[in-house]
Amino acid sequence: MSRTEPTIADGDPQGPGTVEVDSREVGKIARAAFVGTVLEWYDFFLFGTASALVFNYLFFSNADDTTATLAAFATFGVGFFARPFGALLFGRIGDKLGRRPALILSIVVIGMATGLIGLLPTYDSIGLWAPVLLTVLRLGQGVAVGGEWGGATTMAIEHAPADKRGRYAALIQIGSPVGTLLSSGVFALVLLMPEETVDSWAWRIPFLLAFPFLGIALWIRLKVEESPVFRALAAEADNDAEEQGSLTELFGSYYRQLILAVSAALLGIGGFFVLTTYVMSYATTALGMARQDVVNATLLAAVCQIFINLIFGRLGEKIGPGRIIGWGSIATALLSYPVWMMIDTANVALLTLAVCIGLSVVTISYSVSGLLLSELFPAQLRYTGIAIGSNVAGTISGMLPFVAAWLNSSGEQPSAWPGMLILVVVALISAAGGFLGERHRVRDEVVLEATDAE
Repeated sequence: MSRTEPTIADGDPQGPGTVEVDSREVGKIARAAFVGTVLEWYDFFLFGTASALVFNYLFFSNADDTTATLAAFATFGVGFFARPFGALLFGRIGDKLGRRPALILSIVVIGMATGLIGLLPTYDSIGLWAPVLLTVLRLGQGVAVGGEWGGATTMAIEHAPADKRGRYAALIQIGSPVGTLLSSGVFALVLLMPEETVDSWAWRIPFLLAFPFLGIALWIRLKVEESPVFRALAAEADNDAEEQGSLTELFGSYYRQLILAVSAALLGIGGFFVLTTYVMSYATTALGMARQDVVNATLLAAVCQIFINLIFGRLGEKIGPGRIIGWGSIATALLSYPVWMMIDTANVALLTLAVCIGLSVVTISYSVSGLLLSELFPAQLRYTGIAIGSNVAGTISGMLPFVAAWLNSSGEQPSAWPGMLILVVVALISAAGGFLGERHRVRDEVVLEATDAE
């Protein structure tokens, strides 16, 4: 007998009843969440690549080189400041009305915002309105991403049996490097054109591609069924609707878990942007390296990230996600010095190796952060808790390239030390969050795999 619809069964006293699902249905939901997440991160990371390579002189051409770079990174960081507001908005929708409507709305907002960036006039055409409109659209991206990752992670994990949550959570995490591959890959193709062509109109191509990508992702997302855990939760006659997505309950009873969520998620997000967005800027401006070489390094590193996510996502099921985050963070701190020394050589091969190593160890922590964060909060607060925790970490992370660039501009000459020290500090914070978070895991054993599915 094959089941395609989840059914609520009697038995497990923990959580909102017991839900049985077909393993094939779980895989379909995870793949749908993955595709949507790829689009979300393609759109979001694309802005980071453009900030490092072209936005400084296209939208801030009235400023000197250093000021223009700082302004481009500040605009990049604005999206991260918008993410907690998106977490509150979409978390409320996801915990009160359902995971599915929140995920559909978030993907529409970010797809439209990204596509419209490709239609913006530059500073030379409309003056100050260009950076203003760029900032507004970046805010739209940030709000949407604030609801995406937490919702996709919640949806995938709430369809998965407890002993297989790590692998499905890791599939969502793979959306990040695949989004990076797409955004960096498209930009790499654009950079093959003459520089004057890139600066004139070709830089718009990656952003305009967001429109057809949105159509594909939305078509897939509309086929996704609501989370069985949310259905069971909503169906309970004695369930207090006010507790679903209650910020009072979240901040009052789960503030420790929120702090741990922010700490544990920090390296996976912040380390990524230090080793991609900031390294792109540092290598092309301070070291004088070719833009194409640095983008290619990021492409290769993204491939490494895919395999790291798969390996350590499965390992997290066996030894615990908090321990993976803790030891992965310590490894990042220890390898930070040799990674940055290789970057500082300005040698293409060594920089590529450094970025691959750096992003690989950062991804160890990132691979299981979704699993850990999902088990820090009960079902009725899960979407909001994951979204707020990860997006506060994202807000801090988004400003790290700006801070590193500012520290470099304050010295007599550019140096690898700001990026290196920031990476070490972030890694140590995440190590503490991972090890302590492991002690606060809670599981709602509500999803059982149908053993008689054919």
